[in-house]
Amino acid sequence: MPISDCEVRDPRIRRTRQLLQGALRSLMQTKSFDEISVQDITDAATVNRATFYDHYTDKYALLEAMVGGGFHLLLHERDVRYDAGCAAAAGALILAVCDYLGQSHASGGGCGRHSAFEPLVDAAIVRAIRRVLTDGLQKDGGNLAPVPAMAAAAASWAIYGAAKEWFSTAGHRAAEEIVPEVLQLVVPILEGARGGEKSAGLAGGQVERADAPWLPA
Repeated sequence: MPISDCEVRDPRIRRTRQLLQGALRSLMQTKSFDEISVQDITDAATVNRATFYDHYTDKYALLEAMVGGGFHLLLHERDVRYDAGCAAAAGALILAVCDYLGQSHASGGGCGRHSAFEPLVDAAIVRAIRRVLTDGLQKDGGNLAPVPAMAAAAASWAIYGAAKEWFSTAGHRAAEEIVPEVLQLVVPILEGARGGEKSAGLAGGQVERADAPWLPA
């Protein structure tokens, strides 16, 4: 499903999914999502319907894969991953979310005719953020217990919600400027999952420049 697209090793599967996602992306430049059928997608991708359903249950799953895959590609290009307890890693993730929102809007992803499906896009990005946070917490403490899992879920929504609020504000500041503010909201959630006092300084806003390269000079 959507996130696993980023981990597929078989080049034939990757190529087919890239064709399908590229077809949907192109179609959405001229048609609203509800006007696009699976047949439209397969025709544009030059694959048959059976092949489509071998990879995705419906066009909604394809949309989620396209959005989530695009965000994970950005993270991969920047080598962004979350290391539990690392403010710089969390800050890089927040900045990546802000930049992805900007890039999606610039490429037409924020087109008004697709506003009805904004919740699907939102959920896809949140799941991608949660995946990154979960990976970091698992490496820090093994299998995720219910509380850390809930923390990863809460933090992912907090990061995306804050980034989206920033992006939708007219004349918004540079993304780098809001990272410390978002960290003050998110770090206590993540550190609470680790059960430590380690983030006391960060939670109180004590973020050193040496540990936060996104901070403005």
